[in-house]
Amino acid sequence: MKSLLLIAAVITASLLSSCNTTIGFGRDLRLLGEGMEKSANKVQGGGSSDDTYGAPVY
Repeated sequence: MKSLLLIAAVITASLLSSCNTTIGFGRDLRLLGEGMEKSANKVQGGGSSDDTYGAPVY
């Protein structure tokens, strides 16, 4: 049980450290969501006219 918890902690730390900040992590998630939404729109044959590109600058 302890080894599983340790492995999960190491994986979480390595994922979060690659973003440098919480804002960076939020940007990464937003871009991931936008990519998923665009892919879904392509599959459905639709599109949105209000595409936003990039992440917000704080």
